[in-house]
Amino acid sequence: MGRGDLSDEEWARLEPHLPRSVGRGGRWQCHRRVINGILFRQRTGLPWRDLPSRFGKWKTIHDRHRRWSADGTWERILRAVQADADAEGRIDWSMVSVDSTSCRAHQHSAGAHSRPPRVPGRRSTPVRHRPDEALGRSRGGLTCKIHLAGEGGRRPLAFVITPGQWGDAPQLIPVLEQIRVPRPAGGHSRTRPDHLGGDKAYSSRRNRRYLRRRQIKHTIPEPKDQRANRQRRGSRGGRPTGFDRGIYRRRNEVERTINRLKIFRAVATRYDKRAYVFHGTVTVASIRLWLRT
Repeated sequence: MGRGDLSDEEWARLEPHLPRSVGRGGRWQCHRRVINGILFRQRTGLPWRDLPSRFGKWKTIHDRHRRWSADGTWERILRAVQADADAEGRIDWSMVSVDSTSCRAHQHSAGAHSRPPRVPGRRSTPVRHRPDEALGRSRGGLTCKIHLAGEGGRRPLAFVITPGQWGDAPQLIPVLEQIRVPRPAGGHSRTRPDHLGGDKAYSSRRNRRYLRRRQIKHTIPEPKDQRANRQRRGSRGGRPTGFDRGIYRRRNEVERTINRLKIFRAVATRYDKRAYVFHGTVTVASIRLWLRT
């Protein structure tokens, strides 16, 4: 086992959730060696062609990562691993926090053709194509943004990829709607945390109304301009928002989750041209964080 490879314990947790056949009786090449190659690229950020030969052909590793990113296999594996953790009581639902982080995009990530991803052997793909490829321009160059919901154990529950100039508040609802942890015993997946924390960037009447409708307690500070506008409107402005400073201190957990994700250089800097491939890259990093615990 090389540095950064899956340990026997991690492999035992991951193996039951991997695809068994490639279709029409075909067989995948060794999953463990290929996934170790994907993790090596995640950790180092090197080009696919420069992968060490001990992982096999670089194109096999690249194509499998691209294919599993396109057909939703990585997302299904992440939810299965989360379901195992929830069944063991290892998910802290008492406090889920949301935050975002900007990822500088490498110059090689630009220039993707405007066409939807193609999955061999499938007529359609569940991946939604983004014409902007989740890339935005700023004075610093090309950037993209990861909007993340993390649980109290400093592991990601769900995330959304957007261009770097997109705001945080409009992405709160899409991120929360991505939380879906299946229950092994059957029934509806768990989608609602006990408490939600966020900074003042997520404060909006629309977000607070959505959280109240779903009966999710929340601790989000109110910016000064929103507070002044509410007070100016008098009784029509509504009641003051509740804020518990002690609970708000736990918001650092999502920031520490982001720091753990960005240990992977292929996440901290985006090298992937296509948005769905970068989404798969972040998903693989999230799976690794869940397997490590």
